[in-house]
Amino acid sequence: QVQLVESGGGLVQAGGSLRLSCAASGCTFSTSTMGWFRQAPGKEREFVAAISWLGGSTFYADSVKGRFSISRDNAKSTVYLQMNSLKPEDTAAYYCAWSSRPIATRDGSDYDYWGQGTQVTVSS
Repeated sequence: QVQLVESGGGLVQAGGSLRLSCAASGCTFSTSTMGWFRQAPGKEREFVAAISWLGGSTFYADSVKGRFSISRDNAKSTVYLQMNSLKPEDTAAYYCAWSSRPIATRDGSDYDYWGQGTQVTVSS
């Protein structure tokens, strides 16, 4: 059973930065594809970013491209989401997700395990 624990959320002013972390256990992290998704109140869950275990390729939603950066530390079994130039529309609960697929996808149904989420609130 894969377990994912997110941290790093909080309240930040527009233009500020946050770094989310997701620590994984119960898996071989070096062959784990990891993704970040978010869900705002009243909205559907949406893809944010993902990183493949095969080749380390990264993917981003157009809405965060150039502002967010996903990375991983296999020695710490942790994936990070560095969020810069935050906007009020980035306010959401952010979820870490795990997939055994070698190449990341944007489809949440391709991910088998999810964290409990961490709240990010950006004030204007």
